[in-house]
Amino acid sequence: MQRKVWAEENCPMARAVDLIGEWGSILILREAFAGVRRFDDFQHNLQMSRNLLTTRLKKLVEGGVLVRQPIAENAKRLEYVLTPMGLDLVTTLVALRQWGDRWLFADCQQPARLIDLQDGSAIPPVQIRAASGRVVSPAEIGMEEIKKAGN
Repeated sequence: MQRKVWAEENCPMARAVDLIGEWGSILILREAFAGVRRFDDFQHNLQMSRNLLTTRLKKLVEGGVLVRQPIAENAKRLEYVLTPMGLDLVTTLVALRQWGDRWLFADCQQPARLIDLQDGSAIPPVQIRAASGRVVSPAEIGMEEIKKAGN
């Protein structure tokens, strides 16, 4: 059975899920944020089949999340590096990690904690804030359709 393609949907969330929501893609991004760049290191860390890893990396590259570049000047071997688009996913990944820590592990059983490398402090929970800085609850979030020119 062919899976539904969401890349052309008129919904940012559907398009995002189409690009990064396949099995293993988020874990590839986790590894990339941790500094992994080489195919063999992704494969070793994730224990993912080479074929599946190749497919997922190719989609992330084609989607603009990762870029393949030579490991050194004039080198033939390539590595995978987060693009600005990929780096912009950090908030999403931190929020997902914090959600998993909160809901999928018993108290104090998380395998690691996210810290600020400058001062060693724990990263506080990601929050949605209004332009004024006020924390916005889920009940206070709405959507407003953007009127397109000519409509």
